[in-house]
Amino acid sequence: MSSCGDHIVIWFILIISMFIMFSMVKGKPQVPCYFIFGDSIVDNGNNNNLITTAKANYFPYGIDFPTGPQNGRFTNGRNKADFIAELIGFNSSIPPYATARGNEILRGVNYGSGIAGIRDETGYRWGDRISMNRQLLNHQVTILKITSILGNVAATRSLLNKCLYTVDMGNNDYLNNYLEPRFYPSSQLFSPDRFATILVQQFEGQLRSLHGYGARKVAVSNIGLLGCLPEEIRTFGRNASGCVDFINNYVQLFNQKLKVLIDDLNTNLPNARFIILNQTSISTGGPPTGFTVFDSPCCIISNTTAKGQCSLDGQIPCSNRNQYVFFDNFHPTEAAYMAIARRSYNALLPSDSSPTDIRGLVHT
Repeated sequence: MSSCGDHIVIWFILIISMFIMFSMVKGKPQVPCYFIFGDSIVDNGNNNNLITTAKANYFPYGIDFPTGPQNGRFTNGRNKADFIAELIGFNSSIPPYATARGNEILRGVNYGSGIAGIRDETGYRWGDRISMNRQLLNHQVTILKITSILGNVAATRSLLNKCLYTVDMGNNDYLNNYLEPRFYPSSQLFSPDRFATILVQQFEGQLRSLHGYGARKVAVSNIGLLGCLPEEIRTFGRNASGCVDFINNYVQLFNQKLKVLIDDLNTNLPNARFIILNQTSISTGGPPTGFTVFDSPCCIISNTTAKGQCSLDGQIPCSNRNQYVFFDNFHPTEAAYMAIARRSYNALLPSDSSPTDIRGLVHT
């Protein structure tokens, strides 16, 4: 049995432990640079000027971010990439590709784009987005710019070999592709197992390309429990588990094949150090964290923007945002992102990451 007072104590303990963790990593960054690939989980402004409804540069997004809604993050404050950057020692967020200029690219670039996927067609119904393939092309442009700054290819390669890379891709290939048969033919063309196989095969080519460009320390997030997202529960209804079981079963097929792929890349690519960040373990395992609302959004959901996003009419979101897991029907709150980033950096359970966590990766 618990009380309101118990929740306050638990949350206070969590905040103190987080403060200690972040204080420990201040100082010189543990890697010279950090490159971020992914979807809206990490997007920090790349979608702002695209012709798309999948953007978050409006209130109440950014209500707790220092520069306000124009930052373009799909949450109330900082996102997962922001916290990881802080945990590895950077004193400010990694700039988005859309606005990164000059020597600041030497410390990394964020290529993340809302609604993007491993497959190029994923998310097209909402407008433009920067798929994983396009993000890799943008990274090639960045590499050329770095080479121009440093003066030679060898220096660029030496730098890139030392950097951290994170990849958060695959969510939209289900949410905004396979699970939307009215707009995408993939579920009619492929069984769930076959789609997972094809998706991992495409992902393999992309990760191999990233290695070919110089990446050696790569943290790849698998796909979490998409069937537990408020939007999917609203659309398909709950099973006895409280989530949409068939969606979680589809995702598990992908995750199993991804684990095999990562093991293969580590075995067969020279000096490769790929790790998997297990989103299911990170989001469900471990002690209480002070969250009290797990299946409802903090903001009022819109009927006009991309599905599941906050309303455009400026309605005030919930005041107790630190107690909510979700800010809108898809994206975590800043508090949830902080918890996810902490366990990605320093695994709480052995199942959180494999074969090591980000902390172990950056120190190898």
